[in-house]
Formats: sequence, structure tokens, C-alpha cells
Amino acid sequence: MTEGNPAQVSARGEVLGVMARSSVAGASPTRPPRRRPPWLLLPGGVLMLLIIVVPFLLALFISLLDLNQYTLRQWLHAPFQGVGNYAEALTSSPLLWSFWISISFAVVSTLVTLPLGVAAAVATQNRFRGRAMLRSIFLIPYVLPSFVVATVWRTMFQPGGIIVRGLAAVGVHSGLWLNGPQSYWALVIVEIWASWPFVYLLALSGLQSVDHEVHEAAAVDGALWWTKLRYVILPYLKGPLALACIISVLNHINNFTLPFVLFGVPAPQDVETLPFLTYTTSFHSFQFGLSAAMAVLSLVLVAIPLFAYLRAVRLDTGEAGRR
Repeated sequence: MTEGNPAQVSARGEVLGVMARSSVAGASPTRPPRRRPPWLLLPGGVLMLLIIVVPFLLALFISLLDLNQYTLRQWLHAPFQGVGNYAEALTSSPLLWSFWISISFAVVSTLVTLPLGVAAAVATQNRFRGRAMLRSIFLIPYVLPSFVVATVWRTMFQPGGIIVRGLAAVGVHSGLWLNGPQSYWALVIVEIWASWPFVYLLALSGLQSVDHEVHEAAAVDGALWWTKLRYVILPYLKGPLALACIISVLNHINNFTLPFVLFGVPAPQDVETLPFLTYTTSFHSFQFGLSAAMAVLSLVLVAIPLFAYLRAVRLDTGEAGRR
């Protein structure tokens, strides 16, 4: 093939360049995003309306009424109370004490279950004989119904139960676990035992995303177990542990079955959590307007960590920066 003159070569190069740019531009045209039909949101919207919005509005309406066992028959015509129920809930009822009990109970339980779940996930991550059996045993507290868990632990915490006898055998006279100040720690122990496998599952799912080459590189560099845990494993568990922390706090605050079955009614004041107080105010004292106000205030408390989590997720995905 003979070479052309420099002018022809230059012209041919310019033509090829224009063709290449036009082909690249034509290969990835800017298309407007496809919009889904709004009617596809109708089933989910109706479901949320019936399950969330309508009950919340009904509870908000009841919280403004003086509704009790005398006015329940014609509750639509009950005397209007306004914010009186909210004022009574915050000043004359043990609501603030229940706030403190629920928050401290949730925080203590979460702080203990997080390292337990991570340690169990790290211990069962690598293959070894009997790993499947050990993982199944770890999940037993989580799959058991809360009613069964509370009933079994209630039996063990009885004055003649196995826990009291076991502590007495080593010279520790623990006293009453189901009444008095120790009832709070009994509730915390049972909640930790029943909820730590949830953190274990999320931590284990996060560990599955760690590349095997990362572990090999850490082993080649001679990293100790603490260095490997801090700089290799925990960065991968940042998202799952944040999710586990928020969901665990919400579950601990909203747990009603465990204290109800474990202590019965009336429960000791040290374990009167928000759901328990709302239940007793409504179905034992028959102060339905006051209990509805307590439920609304409890919803505000639950919404605070939920909003913090959603805000953190939005900032992590960079949505705030694109606005």
C-alpha cells in the first residue's frame, strides 16, 4: 500500500475522527428516564393508609377525648379534653419514668448484643467441622417465640428456680429476680439472650462481603487479630452494624410480650416500659384517652432513632450532596 501525500492523510484522519466521535455519541444517547405509572403505587398506598395512617389518626383523635369506661359506650360524644391528656401523661403519670426505663433498657441491651453478635459471626465465618450445627444452635433464641422464652426464664428466675439455686451453690444469694430492683436486670438478661442472634445474622451477612484476598493480604503482612478486626473486618461491618443498632433499639423499646409474660400484671415499677404502661393504663385503668396520648408520645420517641438512621443512610448514599 502506497502512502498518500500529507494533505490527504491529514484529511482522512480528520474524517475518521469525526466518524468516531459521532459513533460514540450515537452509541450512548441521552434518554429521558422512564417514568412508572402512578397507579402502580395504589395498592401500597391503600395498604399504608389502612394500616398506618388510619390507626394513627384514630389514636390522635382519641387522645384528645376524655374517654374512659363511662364514656366508652358513646365514644364519639365523649367530652373533648384537648391537650389535657398529654399534660397529664407528662406530669401526673409515670410516663417519664417509663421513658427512662425503655431507653436505658434498649441501650444496655444493644451495647451488649453488638459485641456478642460480632464475636459469634467472626468465630463461625471460616469453615470447620460442625460449623452448620453451631450456627443452628446460635439461632435457637431468635426463632423461639417470645412467649416461650419469657415463660422458661420466668420459671428459672423463681425463688426455687435453677438460677437462684445455681447462684446459691457458689455462695451468691441473689434474692428476688421477679420483683424489686433486680427485676430490671432480669429483663435485660432475658432480652440479651433472645435478641443477640439478630445482630449475629447481620454481622455474618456483612462478613460474607469481605474478599478472601483481603484476608490473605492481612495474613501475609503479619497483621495481628486485633489489627485485622479493626482495619479489615469492622470497616465492612459498618453498614450492617448501624442497621442492627437502630433496629435493635426500636425492637427493645417496643417489646411488650417479654415483660408482660415474664412479670405479669401488675409489673414491678422497674420494668414498666412504655408499651407495658400504655397497656395497663388502657385495659386495667380504662383511661383510653390518656393511654392514646401515651401511645402518641411513644411514637415520637420511636421516631427519633428512626429519623436519625434514615438521615445517616441518605448522607451515606450522597443524596444530600446532589441536591
